[in-house]
Amino acid sequence: MAPPVPRRWTGPLTPMPAGSALARGILRLFGWRVVCHGLPARQGVVMVYPHTSNWDFPVGVLTKWTLGFELKFWAKDSLFRLPVIGHWMRAIGGVAINRRSANGMVGDTVRQMREAKAAGRSFWLIVAPEGTRGYVDHWKSGAYHVAVQAEVPVGLASFDFATKQVLFTDFVEVSGDAEQDFALFAQVLQGRQGKRPEQAGLIRLRPEAPGNNEPVNNESGKDGDPR
Repeated sequence: MAPPVPRRWTGPLTPMPAGSALARGILRLFGWRVVCHGLPARQGVVMVYPHTSNWDFPVGVLTKWTLGFELKFWAKDSLFRLPVIGHWMRAIGGVAINRRSANGMVGDTVRQMREAKAAGRSFWLIVAPEGTRGYVDHWKSGAYHVAVQAEVPVGLASFDFATKQVLFTDFVEVSGDAEQDFALFAQVLQGRQGKRPEQAGLIRLRPEAPGNNEPVNNESGKDGDPR
């Protein structure tokens, strides 16, 4: 049997629900356009690259409202125990991370994603895998391992300041072979330009970790994700 290889999604996409016309109008006012044709599944992981500026956050929030679907993100479990803040965090898609859990952050998220899949619920986790706005020489690995273990697609999204487009059109069925998977990520994301291109990180996992790949060439906030 041939070993698995990563593949770009070429199957049908489910259109997004109607989003906020106001958010779309605000983006247009500032010259931005959202390009998205739908989702390949009800569960998955969105990796946003490159992340080089504080401007990524307001553009990202307006994009989320424009697309009209729920995105979940990792946050410390202690925040959810606060009466008002905890309710607000859940309302905007926060996923409580218990660093003391025996299963770890990845294991807990994989379990939640599998439960959502079994129940037919939507569960898309969004991360900025560089983990910071400054230059780094690798991506954090947690979200990638969630996608591999939960067997869900990875959506590759970009705030491309060169064209003022939010690009959310490419999805990858990962193989679990990090070298091949990240080579395909780099191919898809080639040419995407953040506000500060010189701060875009290398598309690879931590090089000293067992099984990680060598640097992959590419053109060019913290997500709570373990390295």
